This record gives sequence, structure tokens and C-alpha cells, in this order.
Amino acid sequence: MGNTLKVQIWSDIMCPFCYIGKRRIEEALQKFEHKDAVEIEWKSYQLDASFIASPEDNMLEHLAEKYRKDNDWAQNMLDSMTENAKAAGLDFHFEKAILANSFNAHRLLHLAKKYNLANDLEELLFKAYLTEGKNINDLDTLSKLGIEVGLEADEIAEVLNSDTFGAEVKKDQEEANAIGVQGVPFFVLDNKYGISGAQPATAFLETLEKAWQEGKFESKVTLVNTTTENSCDINGCD
Repeated sequence: MGNTLKVQIWSDIMCPFCYIGKRRIEEALQKFEHKDAVEIEWKSYQLDASFIASPEDNMLEHLAEKYRKDNDWAQNMLDSMTENAKAAGLDFHFEKAILANSFNAHRLLHLAKKYNLANDLEELLFKAYLTEGKNINDLDTLSKLGIEVGLEADEIAEVLNSDTFGAEVKKDQEEANAIGVQGVPFFVLDNKYGISGAQPATAFLETLEKAWQEGKFESKVTLVNTTTENSCDINGCD
């Protein structure tokens, strides 16, 4: 049996269910006997890599236009997602959310990964976007968040003012495509079992226990829990 059970998580900051999924796997880990032997690796995934935001954009109208529905339908969708988040202990404020391209945030996450700070930065980025209404494509905002988790200001500036880690972001996306990821969050446990969507903590706990008991792992991913709900894809969130 290996000493570490690795959990890879493909996620986009712009995906509300990715934040909920983070909370649910954290809840499962609190109940997992071998939680200290689990290593989390965050992987980049952009729901819309070509997205360009404008100052007039807001979440309500964006959803209504995307799905060709009215604003009442979009508001009901946001209200439902907000209640889902509350059940996970999160406080979403979509009325304050600033739509943005997440590419630079993902590049900064790769810098944080270099220093084992990706999980801390992922948390701050989700909170900044979904709770605090901050622009996660604003370089000053990203710099402050990076410094808050312990990154050096000079190194942050060097990354954000260049194309550093851009290739790594694209590589993560290519890896996701290769294993058939169609939406996020998507979790792979020791390169063997895949879980799609922000599923209940019990689903994560059961799969963690199964993976741990089996010990040795094959490279092929077997999807053991799948749903089209509670996840986001290029067409939006369900």
C-alpha cells in the first residue's frame, strides 16, 4: 500500500458547484480515518476559456441570456444554488458577483501549487468571487490574495505580468479532456476512481475508503459516481 492517497480536483473558480464540492470533500475527509495521508492536487479547468467580460455584465442577465430564459427563471436558479451552498456552510452573493475570465487566477494557482499553497488560494479565490464580489481577473486583487496565502509579491507580479504557467493551465485542461471530463468539479482518487459533481459527502467518503482498502491503483479511471446535476459545463450549471 502506498503512503499517500492522491485526490486530483479539476475545478474552475467561476463554477459555484466547485466551491460546494470543495466543502463536501472536506466534510468527507474529516470523517476519513486516513485523512492525514490524503494529498489534494488542484487542476485547472476553464468552463469558457474565450470569455471576455464587460462592465455591464451581471450574473442574473448572463444566465437569462445564456439559457434564453427570462430574469425570473434566472433568479430562481440563483436562489436554488444559494440554498444549496448554505447547506454546505457557504454564503453566496450572486448579486455582487463580477463575471471574469479565470485564466490568470489559474496561472496564480499553479504558482501557489509550487509552494503547497494551492488549497489555501483556491479557498480565497472562491470566496472572493462567490461571496465578496471581487474581480478575480483583476491583477491587484489576485496579488493581494496571493500575498494573503504567503506568496511573495515580486514572484506574483512576475507571473501575472507574463505568460508563466499558461502552458500548465492548458495541460490540465487537456488531461481532463483525455479522461472524458465534461464538467466540473471532477475528482480523481489515486488515478483510479472518478467522481463528477458536488455529490454528498457520503459519496466521497465511501470512495475514499474503497480506494484506500484496495491499496494499489491502476491508471485507468473508473467513474463510480456520476450525475449531470450539481456541476458546471460549458453550457452552464445544473
